Amino acid sequence: MNPTPTLERLRFNMIEQQIRPWDVLDMDILDLLATIHREDYVPEAHRTLSFFDMELPLLDGSVPGEIMLSPKVEARTLHDLKVQKHESVLEIGTGSGFMAALLGARAAQVLSLEINPVLAARAAETLRQNGVSNVEVRHADGSVPLPSGPSFDVIVLSGSVARIPQNLLGSLKVGGRLAAIVGEEPMMRAHFVTRTSESKWDTIQPWDTVAPRLLNFPEPSRFSF
Repeated sequence: MNPTPTLERLRFNMIEQQIRPWDVLDMDILDLLATIHREDYVPEAHRTLSFFDMELPLLDGSVPGEIMLSPKVEARTLHDLKVQKHESVLEIGTGSGFMAALLGARAAQVLSLEINPVLAARAAETLRQNGVSNVEVRHADGSVPLPSGPSFDVIVLSGSVARIPQNLLGSLKVGGRLAAIVGEEPMMRAHFVTRTSESKWDTIQPWDTVAPRLLNFPEPSRFSF
């Protein structure tokens, strides 16, 4: 009879079999994924699935889209953003708080906005219990325009949108980067936008994925005849 895999073995397999094959090769990020325990952020009912290549529901399933993104999507997003220790980060869609914890380990400070008050409170408590002190979780609607002016080095949308919110681009400092999953099912693309000057932004779309919608962001008009 094969012994039950330990958490550390499951974590190792997640990193080696899911995350490395998605071109996440930065050893600092791989080490981070080994030390920040994903299972601490997963709801108790789904903890045995913490290391699987899948999205996990965060509530009882009654609210569509309230999920934890798959490990490889969170890891690749973090990898491609190249967050630096002096930088400030805005996350839209706290969810479980796991991505906020990863961002907090790379950045100076993180503000994470969560529209669901239950998830916001739960994530804030989980982060506190895990000793994450540079992440502020705020119950707020991330689709509401922020005060004008560049405020963040990095902005992460932890969910999908139909198009890049223009107001968020204006909240990037020069040299800042925004990550979002953009498009319609069945295929979406990860967009990474860099503000290269006061009036210019460059975009790359390096990989495909699908993610649930962030609430309240504009959807394209649909005409029927």
